[in-house]
Amino acid sequence: MAASTASRLSPPRFRAPSPSPHPPIRRSRFSPVRAAKLEAVLSIGTHLIPHPRKAASGGEDAFFANSNAGGVFAIADGVSGWAEKDVNPALFSRELMRNSSNFLNNEEVSRDPQILLRKAHAATSSIGSATVIIAKLEKTGTLKIASVGDCGLKVIRKGQVMFSISPQEHYFDCPYQISSEAVGQTYQDALVCSVNLMEGDIIVSGSDGLFDNIFDQEIVSIISESPGVHEAAKVLAELARKHSVDVTFDSPYSMEARSRGFDVPWWKKILGAKLIGGKMDDITVIVAQVKTVVVPEDEGGDTEEQKGNEQGAAAVVASAE
Repeated sequence: MAASTASRLSPPRFRAPSPSPHPPIRRSRFSPVRAAKLEAVLSIGTHLIPHPRKAASGGEDAFFANSNAGGVFAIADGVSGWAEKDVNPALFSRELMRNSSNFLNNEEVSRDPQILLRKAHAATSSIGSATVIIAKLEKTGTLKIASVGDCGLKVIRKGQVMFSISPQEHYFDCPYQISSEAVGQTYQDALVCSVNLMEGDIIVSGSDGLFDNIFDQEIVSIISESPGVHEAAKVLAELARKHSVDVTFDSPYSMEARSRGFDVPWWKKILGAKLIGGKMDDITVIVAQVKTVVVPEDEGGDTEEQKGNEQGAAAVVASAE
């Protein structure tokens, strides 16, 4: 999986051209010289692997990604407990993501992921609940985040995790969740934060199926060896899937469970046993890289160079079907 340095996830910096010994070509009056600026955009790769027992239905995770206007992405993880009430947990997460995508151009949203979450939740009529994260990159390079529950997000810079959000939970394995019921959380309960990013920074976001089954050092290693964001998202999802079904793997989930007092019965402990193994779940991975584009000052944000716009228009991915 090793890749050459030139092919890894670190784009070249913009450099000023060397002075030319020849006089500049005179422009006609139809092509005036215009001032330009650099704006931050996201190059986004995604991958979803449903729970092994839910592969036929596509699982209960949903997400969308949009590289326009800087870039925005979101993940919703449907709470599986609703299946016990004969409710399809995927319907709520899918509708929530569809509504989030539809409200992107709404003036009231105004680049605020928390307001986007409020409007998307209010418009969702399906029964159910979901953990959710929405992240939006401003053209200035500031990443704004609103998260309810235990979907995760990390920022990797120069081979190190330099930022990570913390999960919200009522108790172990019971995260905060946006719900159709009045007893659930709302946008007001969201963890809201922002982080200033640089060109070349990598964002790794995912449902808990990713972060319950993979360690930070594995994430950093895969990012450093991947030729692009799409490849990185796929490899991360596949490794998390492999760990999730490995009963001998001491996963982040099993380590956290033991730290909270959950373990094998005492008589197994006497024999040297402990609670280990991955956690089978839907696994959604989004990998995004910060790039820059040159934008003429008088064009109101229309990019002159479409670097990093790998996903273009908004794409709602309801499942892995």
